[in-house]
Amino acid sequence: MSEEYLARFLNYLATERDYSPHTLRAYRRDLRDFLDFVQKPLEEVDLLDLRGFLVHLRRKGNSSRTQARKLSAVKSFYRFLLRRGYLRRTRLLALASPKQPRDLPRVLTVDEALAMLRSAEQGRDLWSLRDRVALELLYGSGLRASELCGLRLSQIHLEIRLLRVRGKGRKERLVPLTRKAVEALAAYLPLREAWLLARGQEHDYLLINHRGGPLSPRSLQRLVKAQARRVGLSQVHPHALRHSFATHLLESGADLRSIQELLGHSRLTTTERYTHLDFSRLARVYDQAHPRALAKRAQCDKD
Repeated sequence: MSEEYLARFLNYLATERDYSPHTLRAYRRDLRDFLDFVQKPLEEVDLLDLRGFLVHLRRKGNSSRTQARKLSAVKSFYRFLLRRGYLRRTRLLALASPKQPRDLPRVLTVDEALAMLRSAEQGRDLWSLRDRVALELLYGSGLRASELCGLRLSQIHLEIRLLRVRGKGRKERLVPLTRKAVEALAAYLPLREAWLLARGQEHDYLLINHRGGPLSPRSLQRLVKAQARRVGLSQVHPHALRHSFATHLLESGADLRSIQELLGHSRLTTTERYTHLDFSRLARVYDQAHPRALAKRAQCDKD
């Protein structure tokens, strides 16, 4: 019955939750690992089995983040079984997730980000313009790599400077286009169309590879690293530009809720992890805004 329930759960995620094929593969893989480990009927699995599964993952070298993801998949599966009446009760939902490390991803300075964008403006051929478009949308609009690689022409509205982005969970959001991004797109799109037509190819993916197909996230990663190396930067990934987009917005005065909407985060706590403020700036904000700090400064001025 475990296999039948797993198939029903994955069908539910695909048809009712509209999860992407990539997400469905991750759920299938994680739950297959769990079922292969416990080797018993679902109703007989207890907390000891689930803890043993996490220990097993840790001994195999899985990170705490991977352990937490697999545990989340198991809990989602059991919630589904309870809601559908396939199980009457379970204690598995009570197990807390492993603690996550507070590792901070790479964030570029404003000067570093702008240096990458200026460097990409030098070329006027199809591939140089494609790379420029990619950087403008990663840093200027804060797109995820998967969102950018999956972006279609029908989602781009140059006349009103907006993108209609389909993010995680197939949720759609509107994201502004910078003027520089509009310029880059206006230069790139005619060359893209002519290049594809000359080869008898036609599709509406925005970014193309040298074979005419859609650019993959792996190729996008190589593209970003290469552009970063041109200006003397190392270990720059597409997500670093997205993190920089959020951090620089916050440093310029944008509020977290607005940044949350732009990034497509369902939880504000996720957005908070994307933002990086150094302590000196936090201290300045405190001194300028907190009533106690203002009162203290007023007293000093009197003295």
